[in-house]
Amino acid sequence: MQNSILLTGATGFVGGAILNRLHHEKKHSVVAVIRGDSHLQMQNVPTVRIGTFDSDTQWKENLVGSDVIIHSAARVHVMNDTEANPLAAFRKVNVEGTLNLARQAAASGVRRFIFISSIKVNGEGTTLGTAYNADDAPAPVDPYGISKMEAEQGLRKLAEETTMEVVIIRPVLVYGPGVKANFLSMMRWLNKGIPLPFGAIYNSRSLVALDNLVDLVLTCINHPAAANQTFLVSDGEDLSTTELLSKMANALHKPARLIPVPCWVLQGGAALLGKNGLSQRLCGSLRVDITKTRNLLGWTPPVSVDEALAATALHFQEHQ
Repeated sequence: MQNSILLTGATGFVGGAILNRLHHEKKHSVVAVIRGDSHLQMQNVPTVRIGTFDSDTQWKENLVGSDVIIHSAARVHVMNDTEANPLAAFRKVNVEGTLNLARQAAASGVRRFIFISSIKVNGEGTTLGTAYNADDAPAPVDPYGISKMEAEQGLRKLAEETTMEVVIIRPVLVYGPGVKANFLSMMRWLNKGIPLPFGAIYNSRSLVALDNLVDLVLTCINHPAAANQTFLVSDGEDLSTTELLSKMANALHKPARLIPVPCWVLQGGAALLGKNGLSQRLCGSLRVDITKTRNLLGWTPPVSVDEALAATALHFQEHQ
């Protein structure tokens, strides 16, 4: 079934990839929502420009004829937030802005609202041998995770009160061509051949390739079993930090110079430098179980970790 889709966050890492796939497949018509003075890289895509994204944003005219909303816009998690009240700042966009759009969408007859949430709703990490499930009780820790949880709660309530279906997708760390932040730093270190003290980390972490996340989002546009469900998404292949760095070095065609420093040493050093969050991401585990996603939707990640890392490495090297 062809749908008319309104996509928010169309210039972001995830939203841009969703837009690219929708535009090139031409199975659905799509209108891209962009903010401020942002510009789309691709041409011939209808756009809607908004100034702010909060409880006062007026969407009515832009929702006419829309069947599905894919909502990827958000105030994203930042490492060193300078806001005096980070939770209030996250709530303004991620909760109030999301629910304002969703209420107007329901009132306009939108059939389905797909919300890109975060694994941070589940929590910050798992113990070895355990994994988060989609239906676990939420346990967010930071303001970003709390705001995403509150948005989810509001959306579920709206789905109960209206005919609009809600689909919630919680990705783990997303990587792919054009990835930024810590993943980009990791590639730069490996590409330069810098020795890294990460050769003895025996944790287990789930990741999701950008192409796999996009494929799941598009699957949820029409799949009848997706209605009013929450899904976790990953590549289905969990890696230790050491394994990830080794695979990434191989994709870059560089030697992995990984020194086997015990995790307790790394954690101690990070604590002295006030970098406990970084040591948690390097040494801690965070696994998700995507059995529900696979079984309910009949979905399998179409891209392997090695394929996704190769594409990520190639883009990185071409844009050095």
